[in-house]
Amino acid sequence: MSTASSTPRQNHRWLGKPSLSSAIRFGVWIVSIVYVVLYLIHSGLLDFFLSEGTQNVVFVIALLAALLGAYDVKQSKHSVLRNYPVIGHFRWLFEGIRPEIRQYLIEADDEALPFTRSQRSLVYQRSKSVSADKPFGTIVDVYQTGYEFMVHSITPAKHPNPDDFRIQIGNEQCTQPYSASVFNISAMSFGSLSANAILALNKGAARGRFYHDTGEGSISPYHLQGGGDLVWELGSGYFGCRTDTGEFDPEKFAKQAVLPNVKMIEIKMSQGAKPGHGGILPKEKITEQIAQVRGVPRDRDCVSPAAHSAFSTPLEMMAFIRQLRELSGGKPVGFKLCIGQPWEFMGIVKAMLQTDTYPDYIVVDGAEGGTGAAPIEFTDHLGTPLREGLLFVHNTLVGAGIRDKVKVGASGKIVSAFDIARTVALGADWVNSARGFMFALGCIQSQSCHTNRCPTGVATQDENRQKALVVGDKSERVFHFHHNTLKALADMIAAAGLTHPEQIHPEHLVVRISEIEIKNYRQMHYYMRPSELLSGQTKSPFYARMWELASAESFQAQPHAH
Repeated sequence: MSTASSTPRQNHRWLGKPSLSSAIRFGVWIVSIVYVVLYLIHSGLLDFFLSEGTQNVVFVIALLAALLGAYDVKQSKHSVLRNYPVIGHFRWLFEGIRPEIRQYLIEADDEALPFTRSQRSLVYQRSKSVSADKPFGTIVDVYQTGYEFMVHSITPAKHPNPDDFRIQIGNEQCTQPYSASVFNISAMSFGSLSANAILALNKGAARGRFYHDTGEGSISPYHLQGGGDLVWELGSGYFGCRTDTGEFDPEKFAKQAVLPNVKMIEIKMSQGAKPGHGGILPKEKITEQIAQVRGVPRDRDCVSPAAHSAFSTPLEMMAFIRQLRELSGGKPVGFKLCIGQPWEFMGIVKAMLQTDTYPDYIVVDGAEGGTGAAPIEFTDHLGTPLREGLLFVHNTLVGAGIRDKVKVGASGKIVSAFDIARTVALGADWVNSARGFMFALGCIQSQSCHTNRCPTGVATQDENRQKALVVGDKSERVFHFHHNTLKALADMIAAAGLTHPEQIHPEHLVVRISEIEIKNYRQMHYYMRPSELLSGQTKSPFYARMWELASAESFQAQPHAH
């Protein structure tokens, strides 16, 4: 005898047992089929519901829906479509427009994704020279842990001229020092940004007398056409100055480095959004112009290695800096990095001391920095955030007794005057911003930079899309954003009794520790005394230990350190 199974008999028909759930899941498809059948049998049966002309339109729609439903239940790739023919496609529709729905209808003013609506609105208003003043008081909870503010003075200073907010970059080893604005355009390459975006940024920089970092994609005609000051960034691919095999080419470098527009040279060691990560530009995306600018062939992928081939130790890095300074005719040479292992940067500082070679500047990039595309693990969980990285670099240079020889810049989610003040208080001499100036160009934070379908023409190589970005109008907005941000900074520091951003110190910035306690930056953080590391008298076990592990001969930690 056979024993009946305790589990229900499987029904392999696509519809299964009729139920309310089935009616909902397959309802649209079934209605479409019924309508098509009725229309084909006798359209007169539908006269009560629809006019003759409308019947034809609905028939076409119903026929397409019926065919789509038939395809959905037969395909095997998407289980959602097999269970929800026709209506299952709405999942992808809603998923596709989710960022826009959230941004325009749901997102609060203070929600960061990654920039808040308030931050974006501030940039838009300042770039258009529209008043950013707010009535009725702050919407910020001033008793929330982490709230920060700048302390004012009972004797405010006379309002300073923001045009005077400049920093001299170039130590005694540099013969062509550069006077930089305290607020500049951070690295964004031609290729990542459109030609119109690059040209608009450069024209705005020229009018506002601030610099424009080329990014590692080299110097394009659009960087030169606007007449703005340039910082030429050299990544590990050495684009614009590379051999056929991707090595550094001194002759090609010298030819471009001496251009009058190029004011400084910057070695890119790492990028905050994806430190330690190389890059590949597929050959399919390499246009003739990009190939010419970068100096790469079009028949193969364009590879940016994770590490430099021109040097592999701190001592070799100092030799490379000397070489670049000589080839450029004595222009300031520096490097950019996101802090990783502390002893690696300290090894570079030891190499400076050992060789008596000092870069003119260092730009500290925070892990909160942006990029066109990066693995999510890199953007979310790799690299040191700007505040900790900047403080570490500043302290190490002070502790080694060479802070006066090396200027320090900072980049990473900086868009407002307060952002600048806070960053300077931690140890920076000036700041750079990338996404802030993208907003000034009209970026709406659609987060589609890597798709080549940027809706505003900023981050795309699609010629039709980038035509939407009118260079004349957007270059004016770039200029106004810079000018009005520094004007706001002038207002802030005057209220604090100061006349120049370089006078901002840790005591001027305060953070709430708890509901009943606040501390200024000097109280919160450890600040080194000059040459403290060299004397061996540092009171910080962390700095003492990392300094002991560091070596000028290698980026690796020294195993013999105690």
